[in-house]
Amino acid sequence: MKKITIAIDGFSSCGKSTLAKALASKIGYSYVDTGAMYRATTLYLLNKSIISETEIEEKKIEANLENINLTFIYNPSLKFSETYLNGDNVEREIRDMYVSNYVSQVSLLKCVRHKMVALQKDMGKDKGVVMEGRDIGTNVFPDAELKIFMTADISVRIQRRFDELHSKGQMASIEDIKRNLEMRDYEDSNRKENPLLLAPDAIVLDNSELSREDQLNFVVKLISDLLLMKEEL
Repeated sequence: MKKITIAIDGFSSCGKSTLAKALASKIGYSYVDTGAMYRATTLYLLNKSIISETEIEEKKIEANLENINLTFIYNPSLKFSETYLNGDNVEREIRDMYVSNYVSQVSLLKCVRHKMVALQKDMGKDKGVVMEGRDIGTNVFPDAELKIFMTADISVRIQRRFDELHSKGQMASIEDIKRNLEMRDYEDSNRKENPLLLAPDAIVLDNSELSREDQLNFVVKLISDLLLMKEEL
C-alpha cells in the first residue's frame, strides 16, 4: 500500500507525542518528535554554557550547531524511538523544566530552525512517517497527505504536564507549569521564523475530553478513508 506523510502540529502538552507514537506503532510508520530535536539542541547549549539566563547570542549558537548530532533509536521495550544527542540517550533530560524554560527562545532563532527543518525534511523524504511538532504541516511538509492540528483546554494541558513531570520524579508547581505553557504558546505563535499556525487543510483534534484510544481510533479512521479514496481515484 502506498505510504503517506502524516503531520501532527499543536500546542505544548496537547498529547502530540503520545498520539504520534501510538499511531506510528499501529500503522508501522517511522516516528519523529521534532520538539525533541529542539529540546536536545537546547540541552547541548545549556550543558556547554553557550546560553544562559542572561545570554542567548545567535552568532555564538550558530557557530556550535555543527557539533550537534541528533538521532532517534528505536527502543523495542518502550515501542518508540528515543532521542540521542551525540551518541547519548537524553530522552529523559530533555523533558526537564530546566530545558523547557529555554527551548522556545532557542527555537525562535533562524539558524536553529533552518538546521532542524533540513534534518526533518531528510528524515521524511521517503514518506511512511508520522512527524509531530509546531510547523510540520505548514513549513516542513506543506504537501503532507494528512495534517492534524491538536489542541486542548489550558487547564487540561497544565494537569497533563504536571502528571508527566511528577511521574518521572521531576518536581514542578502548577503555577510554574502554567507560566511556562503560556510563555511557550505566545512565543510559538508569534515567532518570525515559521510560527505555529493552523494549516488551511489541517483537521483540528481537540482532545480535552478524549481518551488516548479515542484519539488513535479517530486518526486511524482518517488514514483508512484517505488511503481508500486514493485507491479509488
